[in-house]
Amino acid sequence: MPNSRSVPSRRKFLASSAFAAAATAGGVPLLSACGGDGGGGGGQEGAASDQEVQSILPTFQESDAAFPPDIPGENGASPGYTTWIPDDQLGVSVPEPRGKGGEYTIMTPLWGTPPGGGNVFWTTMDEGIGVKINWQTQDGMTYGDKLGAVLAGSDIPDLVCVPSWEMAGQIPQAISSRFADLGPFLSGDAVLDYPNLAAIPTAAWESAIFGGALRGLPRPGPPIGGVVPYFRQDIFEANGWEVPTNLDDFVAFCKDVTSARNRIWAVEDFKWSAFIIFGVVPNKPQYWTQGDDGALINRYETDAYLEALEWTRKLYEADVVHPDAVAASGDSLQRFTAGESLMFNTGDGAWQGAVVEQRTANPDFRMNAFDYFGVDGNDPVMYLANGAGIWTFVNKNLPEERIREALEIANFAAAPYGTREQRLRSYGIEGTHYTLEDGLPVRTPQGEEEVVPETYPFVACHGQVIAGPDTPQYVEDHVGWMSRHMKYTKEPMFFGRQVQEPARLASIDGEFELLEDDVVRGRQSIRDMQNAVAEWRRNGGDELREFYQGLLDEEQGA
Repeated sequence: MPNSRSVPSRRKFLASSAFAAAATAGGVPLLSACGGDGGGGGGQEGAASDQEVQSILPTFQESDAAFPPDIPGENGASPGYTTWIPDDQLGVSVPEPRGKGGEYTIMTPLWGTPPGGGNVFWTTMDEGIGVKINWQTQDGMTYGDKLGAVLAGSDIPDLVCVPSWEMAGQIPQAISSRFADLGPFLSGDAVLDYPNLAAIPTAAWESAIFGGALRGLPRPGPPIGGVVPYFRQDIFEANGWEVPTNLDDFVAFCKDVTSARNRIWAVEDFKWSAFIIFGVVPNKPQYWTQGDDGALINRYETDAYLEALEWTRKLYEADVVHPDAVAASGDSLQRFTAGESLMFNTGDGAWQGAVVEQRTANPDFRMNAFDYFGVDGNDPVMYLANGAGIWTFVNKNLPEERIREALEIANFAAAPYGTREQRLRSYGIEGTHYTLEDGLPVRTPQGEEEVVPETYPFVACHGQVIAGPDTPQYVEDHVGWMSRHMKYTKEPMFFGRQVQEPARLASIDGEFELLEDDVVRGRQSIRDMQNAVAEWRRNGGDELREFYQGLLDEEQGA
């Protein structure tokens, strides 16, 4: 995915930093609040059919405790919250503790310093749920290594978080063999025993089906936003510029505004945005489309894929890409906020954190996202993301009554925005972890230490929202950008499905991203990419096509 930055925000405005730290920390993909990037696999080869999925999914029931948004999302976009909700207006989704006093170990990644055990935040959360949790947070930078070792052993925690970016090696297979089928507890109307879980969007639950069973507790993600094209709106407005809306004008504009002598370059690496502009299908497992004859065509075999690389190559040839991006070094967001790069792309989780950080350093800073344009005057194509990209799984060796109690932890964690439980989970205790200044929450030193974002929201989370009482302009910009683009969305093939490719074929495309980077930088040619695609076909790509065709035939009842 696009470059991420390496230093988490340390600003004390709690409304923005509650999730910004997780979103911008080094090594973690840039995610939105309760967001995710989709993907993954799980269990035996293949995927659940549509009929099987429908029988597995929990019933959706909207929460009556959620607070109405200040800016409703249009066309299916995430809603926005721009104001701080007074305590007396908060809803209540868990009126009293529902746990029975059980003790649980939970393993999640964490980017930063873990708080000390027994701290007042964790203790208060335990009391609200009615359990005792022993957190086994692991360094997010090396989480995959730790996760693999834990799942290969016999001492598996009661609940384990698995992000989609760690779905490699034997981890997908371990999910089916190590973790419980939650269908008997959550499928259909059974989920109504856990009202906050019932309010999680259906798309998130679809992505939580691994090995033909409902195994994951999802952290819902935004429908779009994995790659966002940002620009320095303050600099553009000061110069009377507008972002061009066609391919040739974009390259010409980049040439005009680049001044290496003044250390100003138009863009960072723009490959990922180019893929969207050209309508390239997403990455696996949704990386297939159908030709006019109905045959499956892989992402790498499409003309759009090669055309996107060729156009990105023009940006490099024009010397409008920041030299550090050419060298694939340094921090693209830092160069952007410093004004050395005027446009760049990365995940939507970078947005709010950058706005917060620059508020004091550069009050005139205005970061916004420009609208994607399509090729030859056509509308852009925005492929919907899977409903979740982070899941927590329950140890299958737990007896039924303990699985039910573990689900109470998830039910509390998934309290909707604007409830008492969500306020506690996100901010902690007023007066201890935050104070109100001018009507906005400000984190205390104790809150900075104890209220880390990578614990409870990784167990389960409410539907994705865009919230920022201290960054209302950001919320308005983000909701507006998403709402405008949602009308251009379409579902990719195998949308929402967890597909476990045959092990011998799962890694045959592993070199394509490095080759892409070489092609756009002029170190390899388009012909080299075409040769690599031909080799991919010989080395299993055509066999993989047959595998996916079989899934498609099953889904269509052929």
